[in-house]
Amino acid sequence: MNTSKLSDTAQILVSVINYRTAELTIQCVQSVLDDMQGIEGRVVIVDNASNDGSVEKLRTWISSLEQKEQVNLLEATSNSGFSGGHNQGILSQSADFYLILNSDAVLRPGFLSSMLNAAAQNPTIGLFAPKIEHDTGEVQTSCFRFHSPLSELARGAESGPVSKLLRTREVALAMPPSPDSIEWASFACILLRRETWSDTGPMDTGYFLYFEDVEYCWRARKAGWRIAYVQNAVGVHFRGGSGPVKSLAQERKRLPRYYYASRTRMLYQFYGWFGLVTANLCWCFGRVVARLRLLVGKSIPQSNRSEWRDIWTNVFSPLGNNYAKKD
Repeated sequence: MNTSKLSDTAQILVSVINYRTAELTIQCVQSVLDDMQGIEGRVVIVDNASNDGSVEKLRTWISSLEQKEQVNLLEATSNSGFSGGHNQGILSQSADFYLILNSDAVLRPGFLSSMLNAAAQNPTIGLFAPKIEHDTGEVQTSCFRFHSPLSELARGAESGPVSKLLRTREVALAMPPSPDSIEWASFACILLRRETWSDTGPMDTGYFLYFEDVEYCWRARKAGWRIAYVQNAVGVHFRGGSGPVKSLAQERKRLPRYYYASRTRMLYQFYGWFGLVTANLCWCFGRVVARLRLLVGKSIPQSNRSEWRDIWTNVFSPLGNNYAKKD
């Protein structure tokens, strides 16, 4: 196993964070290696202080590989979240392109060549979002508009008339998206040019989990870089494999505090304190609108438990505690 910093510039470096998902990480990295034939590529696995035996499992697996020289395992001393982990991974190896990839995802055959071909054909575009499918084959929504006070109003209301009125500000885009509509894309799987990374800088470690991809795309766009959707490059993202938030949201349970701390940070960075408060008030007003559905005999769309309170997390210190998991 190679545990030192690789010296040669690769065509592509794939960064994968492991946090107590050793089996998923192995499945993910194996799919990358299988697709890397003929490509000068490297993989870096950053273990975010799992402390559950993951490192030992990964070491054993890497040592059994024929391509062991292509895989580098970094052991972080603390769990620095999504941003901190991928910053470490990307800074460990110089490459022309960086693929940020979730450990609970795998690549379909031909993925890397399709992404690199798209990048070669579009030299002015800085980020490339693939088609992401759930393990059921359903296409995952992975391209979006930026969040705003009006999108929060629509999210809170979840009612037909409001949704129609604000359809151009709803965050989720229909898939496949029109090229000019993409403002940010999911970093569950995303390809970045080295120049884009250099111009935009590393990911903001003030985010522990969630919304760091939104903020990064915001900065990249300000630096002049656009995002393209590559439909013939397909990745599979397993539901809830590396974190609980999506499953909690589907069940309308209370979301972790770090989620709302990240939301607050993002809205404050985009719109300032007044914009953050306006967005929260818009969501609250949307919930009032949602209750009006009772007047016409319709049920009220559920929000996440305690969300009316949790959206105010860090409202007086938007860049403060990110509530990173300490276990």
